[in-house]
Amino acid sequence: MEINRSSLRKIRGLIVFTILLLIGLYRFDVVLSSIGYILHVLFPLILGCAIAFILSVPMERIRKVLFAKALKQATGKKAQHLEKLATPISLLVSIILVLALLFVVTAMVLPQLATTVTDLAQSLPEKVPRLVTKFKGLLAAYPDILSWLDGIKIDWQQLIKTVADFFKTGAGNFFDSTIGVAKGILSGFATFFIAFVFACYILLQKETLGRQSRKLLFAFLTEKRAQQVIEICGLTHRTFTNFFTGQCLDAVILGTMFFIVMVIFRFPYALLVGVLITFTALIPIFGAFFGCLIGTLLILTVSPAQALTFVILFLILQQIEGNLIYPRIVGGSVGLPSIWVLAAITVGGSLFGVIGMIVFIPIVSVVYTLLRETTNYRLKEKQIDVK
Repeated sequence: MEINRSSLRKIRGLIVFTILLLIGLYRFDVVLSSIGYILHVLFPLILGCAIAFILSVPMERIRKVLFAKALKQATGKKAQHLEKLATPISLLVSIILVLALLFVVTAMVLPQLATTVTDLAQSLPEKVPRLVTKFKGLLAAYPDILSWLDGIKIDWQQLIKTVADFFKTGAGNFFDSTIGVAKGILSGFATFFIAFVFACYILLQKETLGRQSRKLLFAFLTEKRAQQVIEICGLTHRTFTNFFTGQCLDAVILGTMFFIVMVIFRFPYALLVGVLITFTALIPIFGAFFGCLIGTLLILTVSPAQALTFVILFLILQQIEGNLIYPRIVGGSVGLPSIWVLAAITVGGSLFGVIGMIVFIPIVSVVYTLLRETTNYRLKEKQIDVK
């Protein structure tokens, strides 16, 4: 059998790939540590890409509102000047809007949070003895447990001595940990600053970066493969954009619903719980339940009856949101069946926590769309109609 140059190149590539795979499996721990080190080094750039993607959503809409009509009507040098100004002005307005939103939310939540902490600090010393009395009343039917609790003796002198020894030996450790925390905070600010600057550069030069990326693809891949990669990247961008936009809109609607209903029924901490549920609802499916848990604990300190009513209210609003609002806003935007949404959240949460829950839904949606299109194309080629 005659082996041409193309076949020889493929065989050589397969041999190199096999050798690298065997080495990687043999020293898997080294591979994992190397990947972790590379991700640690590239983390500011990865974070910058994430910030750029988040800012690009409002930036594109602002660009269309402010400059779309003017760019269509302008010609010559005027069009060039507008094109140069459109991107930086849209980016600046997007950053100002995001900062204003964060400021408004903080200004609304922090006073409410401070009031809540003050109220809890004042009410808990009075309510704890009452709760203990009620608890003992419930245990009155079980005298053995009650006598066991009464028989518990606490050596206060030993407890005070233990606490004093802890502070003596732990003062140095506390000082060291404080320095470590301060270094961590400074490092975090530096990382975020680098990521933010990198994100601004990406957004300001995205047309140039896109053109350079297309040149690289067409230079090193066949035209068909390069076009496929561009289509997949476009599908990924649309899916992620639609998902995050829909998820944010759904969370705002759910938090607003809770705030309005809690104000109507005169629940305590309406604003705080509404904002809390808005942020926790950004985590698909399970996020709002964390907000419900914290809200229930807060209301429980004021009125156990209202806490129970709040749980019932949550279940009703969650059903409305899950069956009517979420499928229309988010479900249609990603085109992913509910079973695969649940699978994506489960796998993503197991691997990467909360971030994995959020990111894996659009990733699985892209894979699902590509697999569906490929499957339908192959069935059409084979002229098979599966029902």
